[in-house]
Amino acid sequence: MSAKQVHLSSRFAIALSLFVCLVVAACSGNAPSSPSSTPAPSEPAFATRLRPLLLAKMRDLRTPGAIIFVDAPGQGSWTTTLGTSDLATNAPIQVNSYMRIGSITKTFTATVILQLVDEGKLGLDDPVSKYQPEVPNGVHITIRQLLNMTSGLFEYSQDLGYNQALDADPAKVWNLKDLLAISFKHPPDFAPGKGWHYTNTSYILLGMIIEQLTHQSVEEVFQQRIFTPLGMNGTSFPPLASSLISNPHPRGYLYGTNVDAMNALLNAFAGREQDAQVKVAPGALPQDATDWNPSSYWTAGSAISTLHDLQIWARALATGQVVSAATQKERLSWVGNYGLGVDKFSGFGGFIGHNGAIPGYQSFMGYLPQKGATIVVLANSMVAPNIYLGDALPADALAKIIQQGLFA
Repeated sequence: MSAKQVHLSSRFAIALSLFVCLVVAACSGNAPSSPSSTPAPSEPAFATRLRPLLLAKMRDLRTPGAIIFVDAPGQGSWTTTLGTSDLATNAPIQVNSYMRIGSITKTFTATVILQLVDEGKLGLDDPVSKYQPEVPNGVHITIRQLLNMTSGLFEYSQDLGYNQALDADPAKVWNLKDLLAISFKHPPDFAPGKGWHYTNTSYILLGMIIEQLTHQSVEEVFQQRIFTPLGMNGTSFPPLASSLISNPHPRGYLYGTNVDAMNALLNAFAGREQDAQVKVAPGALPQDATDWNPSSYWTAGSAISTLHDLQIWARALATGQVVSAATQKERLSWVGNYGLGVDKFSGFGGFIGHNGAIPGYQSFMGYLPQKGATIVVLANSMVAPNIYLGDALPADALAKIIQQGLFA
């Protein structure tokens, strides 16, 4: 893969491989109104400067609401809400909202795998066939390659039939074996270790390996190994069939169809920027995707969290709080901008973490080790319509404004 392709993948696919399974064409409800904000007392000076820039970007991206946390040592700490949680009522979004966090889930999955490495229960260079013998060419694909997206396995969310099925029934509860079968029917993208392509397929397999080795459900494993020890009391991993989110939570909105989204993503990878967008008619209204079933994302993207908990997790992930120093060093070994379930954000001046996308929601979580700084942004919109995908992810776009304003 060329340097340009790696850059495109790092910029888009981490959020957008989930995006290709997103959006429904039929739209109903109220049009997004101009975002508003609720200032907090004793805000740092930079808040006055950043707020109008963030609100303007939300208007441009038709993003209903966002929750933001910034910790900039030496400059201050800022928590704020912008916009609305519900286009029907225009109720303000609440700072303690529960949100779907998409591919930030992968950081939990990768962390448990690294803990199992620490415990001697598997090795990073073990072949995946040792645990999941049905994987094509699994004898030549390692656990490390699943983690860092170099396995070559086809990404099931780029399959046309899969996207058509999601358009037809967004409430469907998916069988994990069926997801893998979609991937395995396609030829690999490249030989193991000979390229880089972001794929949820790898993280479905890693989730299955976690359950195989621990003899527990992923829900229990995440809770016992990560959420409880770190005091992340608002974070959960839902059962496979559940589409519930605890209250309070905002409604989640998105545009287009799943097939449209898949085509836009593939156009982005191919460098066809004019076609790399979800195109909708002028005035088209967003679909409410809040209660869509997230089972097809499972350990690649179905976790739920809060702004408070992601503040905790951003630092813990980047500094290796729940794994050994040796496995943390392995975690931060980069292929392009991607490590073992962690991203070194291109153009973000050293921030590391992950972003996420899932129907109705988009998230960004980054930590800057050199300064001990944190940015977390949670938005209740997946992607802006009629805008190039590289600029259309709302949480990423807001985080970029913050990074440029405070840390550039």
